[in-house]
Amino acid sequence: MSFIIKTSDLSKTIKGQNIVSNVSMGVKKGEIYGLLGPNGAGKTSLMKMITGLTKPTTGDIELFGSGLTTNSFDHLKRMGSMIEYPVFYNNLTGIENLELHCAYMGYHDKNAIQAALQAVDLKVAKDKKIKTYSLGMKQRLGMARVIVTKPELLILDEPINGLDPVGILEMRNLLKRLRDEYGMTILISSHILSEIEHVADRIGIIDQGCLLREISIEEIKQDQSDYLEINTSQVNRAAMTLESVLGITRFTVNGEATLRVYDLNHSNQKIIKALMDNNIEVDGYQMVHGTLEEYFMNLIQGGKHSA
Repeated sequence: MSFIIKTSDLSKTIKGQNIVSNVSMGVKKGEIYGLLGPNGAGKTSLMKMITGLTKPTTGDIELFGSGLTTNSFDHLKRMGSMIEYPVFYNNLTGIENLELHCAYMGYHDKNAIQAALQAVDLKVAKDKKIKTYSLGMKQRLGMARVIVTKPELLILDEPINGLDPVGILEMRNLLKRLRDEYGMTILISSHILSEIEHVADRIGIIDQGCLLREISIEEIKQDQSDYLEINTSQVNRAAMTLESVLGITRFTVNGEATLRVYDLNHSNQKIIKALMDNNIEVDGYQMVHGTLEEYFMNLIQGGKHSA
């Protein structure tokens, strides 16, 4: 599968501070690639370099199989981007803003404007001036502007900011439809892990400007194990008891009152009974399925899952 985006040792330094450090990543044609990281991790800076809004300090960027330079204007016609919050002409209506954008891009299809507004559920508000729009409505119009020219590549920085739960679900469905029906490649950043888990095919995890890992969502699901989470104030004694009495070695101690057991060859009842028989008070327990959030936090905090 060919790569629509490739970066090699991409770095950005501002006033002596490394904002992005030696990032080598690849986004495959026709996939949704989720760029995950805490606020300030370098996601927006990386996207700005890919879209040509800022220049890298060092490193290379390839888009559509050719190197990105200061003269790569043809690339812009093949991509749509929304970096940070979308900006519009406040005294113009939603549809007038889209018409201006299409004229600027040399794209003349009024049906496409109506279709884009319908896709983001803004047809009712299309004739209202932007200054009357809520943050969520501006975010929707930003998405309409991104997709109206039917680009091959979408680059979206935190696109669900300002959306209510219904809007988030609609955005999720829209992204999948753009991938499946129109074959668009999508690079999307977020710090909301659950949303990326719902839409992405692959993810890149970035922290403090460094790309820690690229992995498919399917691989994460296979890697993440179910576990028994036990709450007890005697967590260290509980861990030693399970190891000596039941031979359980696949566990992690999380904080001062939580034990996670990954060796599930014994029933939950047998594990809890072993603890109670050894005078260890159990405050509660539950079965938990490993999530992207746990995978992410374990990686950010310095290593793979203990199990």
